[in-house]
Amino acid sequence: METVPSLERFRRRDWLKTEPEGSVRFALVGLGSFTREWIIPALERSTYNEATCLVSGDAEKADRIAEEHGVGSAVTYEGFLDGTADDSYDAVYIATPNALHLPYAEHAAANGKHVLCEKPMEATADRAREMVETCEAAGVTLMVAYRLQFNPTVRWVRSLLREGTLGMPVHVRGAMSQDIFEAISPDPNQWRLDPELSGGAALADLGLYPLNTSRFLLDADPTEVTAQVSNRHDAFEGVDESIAFTVSYDDGTVGAYTASQRSDVTSHLHVTGTAGTVRLEPTFFGEVEATLQTDEGTLTVEPGEENEMIEEFDYFASRVLTDVDVAPDGRHGLEDMRTIERLYRDAGLDLG
Repeated sequence: METVPSLERFRRRDWLKTEPEGSVRFALVGLGSFTREWIIPALERSTYNEATCLVSGDAEKADRIAEEHGVGSAVTYEGFLDGTADDSYDAVYIATPNALHLPYAEHAAANGKHVLCEKPMEATADRAREMVETCEAAGVTLMVAYRLQFNPTVRWVRSLLREGTLGMPVHVRGAMSQDIFEAISPDPNQWRLDPELSGGAALADLGLYPLNTSRFLLDADPTEVTAQVSNRHDAFEGVDESIAFTVSYDDGTVGAYTASQRSDVTSHLHVTGTAGTVRLEPTFFGEVEATLQTDEGTLTVEPGEENEMIEEFDYFASRVLTDVDVAPDGRHGLEDMRTIERLYRDAGLDLG
């Protein structure tokens, strides 16, 4: 396809405009499996970052993991908030249960530290807004960890839409599902099923991926939303086991999505325009394959060797080190939080 933009410039970090000097020292707050298995190895392989402080509710766990990875400082959550480790880091990565993100962001901002916060930003839009306003007032960088936005194939697909390869976008379809009891934990009392800690289950944890990736690809924001929730398992009382939702975007595109915490794995996003279709499948669980169909033919891009977490952290560090604004910033994440709350209200789900 002669008219299709090359993928190679995206695999060469199209976002890197100025080579930064130095590195960003990170405190990792929350040592769950994702941090242990994905984030720490990513930082060890990254170009502009290093983990210098580990923070956990379990002091023994923090000490053990710090020793395994040669990290110089390990403190408890209380020790972090008391300022015990303030001199050991430049930025904080927050991966605690959702409703606990805000206090660690506030402490970091109050001490001039930058913030990379996992999604969703918090359990409520009001608390997410507090985080944004706190970081803005302190003059520190706040970025939300939407790792798909740094996947080269996803960035390439966004360029297809921007350059009109698909014509005018018309509709998007997406889905992300898993069995939480197999993929995460068999415990029916895990925090992801506690509405006060999680702020929701299927939508807040999974449906957010196709929603935000659609916003990124379209460069558009939601205007109207509808949603329906289905709960069958007793463990999901107060949260959403499965959800189907629609979104109308401000560019005229419409989206239809599903997410479930109690199903077989699904992972796809399809964008159809007036002149073609692109299918991202798989999409959300660490690998992305894209298939483009237009009048010129079909082109398939298989998953590359890029690591979304390395790209995400190096992007963040490059912006901090060169004093350049980040995207996705806190206000971008806040828009998702507000949309999630609108969807839950439409579905009749009261999360308090």
